[in-house]
Amino acid sequence: MKTIFHPANERGHANHGWLNAYHSFSFASWYDESKVHFGLLRVLNDDTIAAGMGFGTHPHDNMEIVTIPLKGILEHKDSMGNIGQIKPGEIQAMSAGTGVHHSEYNGSKTEETKLFQIWVFPKVKNIAPRYEQIKFNREDRKNKFQVIVSPERSDKTMWINQDAFFSLGDFEKGKSVDYSIKHKGNGAYLMVIEGEIEIGGQKLSRRDAIGIYDTDKLSLQANSDAEILVIDVPMN
Repeated sequence: MKTIFHPANERGHANHGWLNAYHSFSFASWYDESKVHFGLLRVLNDDTIAAGMGFGTHPHDNMEIVTIPLKGILEHKDSMGNIGQIKPGEIQAMSAGTGVHHSEYNGSKTEETKLFQIWVFPKVKNIAPRYEQIKFNREDRKNKFQVIVSPERSDKTMWINQDAFFSLGDFEKGKSVDYSIKHKGNGAYLMVIEGEIEIGGQKLSRRDAIGIYDTDKLSLQANSDAEILVIDVPMN
């Protein structure tokens, strides 16, 4: 088993006033040659958007984009005709494919919005762009991992154009759990959203992350109540 530890305080950081962003991987003007990607995971941005502000209309192509709201309201509009709001508990997935324009705004005039935006390289290029949004029951991840994104078309998970799986878990202090890698050749990038955990002697706190590969299973223990995101992606 091989590991790469990414402490939260070593992430890239850009505060634009309306947007306070932390980058797990090289993004925009921040570049770290040791943190360009983890396998086919290219971007994991931890964004706080000020009230009434947001990303104006901009293009993407050939990228799988997953948005996980953590707090507040996110308003989405795109060139496919999709208009709506995404709130905590809901997950958004978009295949940029041959090309799409979209905007993302804080839907509140008084409260900030927090979210993760995640980009994964696609398995097949130049597919027709598509958009999906699903609300998940948080109780289904209590002391276990709940798959929220997978390459398998289902009404229970978001579909992604890649052999990748995203899972969320809420664990009580003292709980130990195993996670099995979904596909041979995949690795797991695990971020602690809140709390503290331990994996193979490595302690991780809020927003710390660890990439694990060349193994088919990992074991972790929650040293406090903890919320965890796992992104299970091909390594090449």
